[in-house]
Amino acid sequence: MKYYSLNEYLRHTFGTKAYKISLDAGCSCPNRDGLLDTRGCIFCSASGSGDFAEHLDMQKILQKTRRGEILTEADQSALRQAVQKQLIAGKARVEKKNKAGKYIAYFQAYTGTYAPVSYLRPIFEAAIEPEDVLALSVATRPDCLDDAVLDLLEELNAKKPVWVELGLQTIHPATAEYIRRGYPLSVYDAAVGRLKKRGLEVIVHVILGLPGETTDMMKETVSYVGVSGADGIKLQLLHILKGTDLEKEYEAGRCPVFSMEEYVGLVADCISLLPKGMVIHRMTGDGDKKTLLAPLWSADKKRVWNALQREIASR
Repeated sequence: MKYYSLNEYLRHTFGTKAYKISLDAGCSCPNRDGLLDTRGCIFCSASGSGDFAEHLDMQKILQKTRRGEILTEADQSALRQAVQKQLIAGKARVEKKNKAGKYIAYFQAYTGTYAPVSYLRPIFEAAIEPEDVLALSVATRPDCLDDAVLDLLEELNAKKPVWVELGLQTIHPATAEYIRRGYPLSVYDAAVGRLKKRGLEVIVHVILGLPGETTDMMKETVSYVGVSGADGIKLQLLHILKGTDLEKEYEAGRCPVFSMEEYVGLVADCISLLPKGMVIHRMTGDGDKKTLLAPLWSADKKRVWNALQREIASR
């Protein structure tokens, strides 16, 4: 069985391989700041799924924009410099592996569009300014994409490709409520339509292994994403991380985890359900070893990757 990998897509689109640099825009999340909840999604770490992102504090400037204040030139310069420092630090982390020297600026932590456009503009513009940055990728929620944000992303997309990564995780209402996602499936559908209308690339995050879901339910989610209009998908193994509410569920025996063999087989099944042209951006995921409780086998990335490739090749 063949699949369309991210590396293949990058070579077809840009003529080269590129590394993602995980960045932090300093945004929060409506599931954390009290708009929807204060606890975050049940699986989310304290860093807002940005465990590998470069972090710098930009909160004072963000609060000014939330109060409706106009940012000064000094404020905008500070935001640009903060992002530039993150890019430099991120490049340093992967420079030995990145022979091509090309990058994707990836705002991974929390909700990357959950801020006024006056705040986001200098951040995103600074991220795509370097010549060696090929594209901008922003992880966000489908309910955090107002018209002003879409206008900005469409404008930036005319300069360099913009990818919008939506955290869907599941299509099943009971699971969505359990993980405290905070929006119905209809909001996801509407967001994909609005993003595609603007010519933006859409990548969807799906978590495999959420408590209470059968493998058939997980496949239903993957199949739905495949026909929803999305361009790419990330299949994420559920990680149990210390300090999350999911840790309590796991310790109480309410959150079983996959064996590596079970997970590898499921991923191959899921890929077979997707359209041939859909880009597979991820097939598992990395949990921070310092906080990872289970499944511990997932920390051996090379072993898992090799097992996935063998299983897919055998289909």
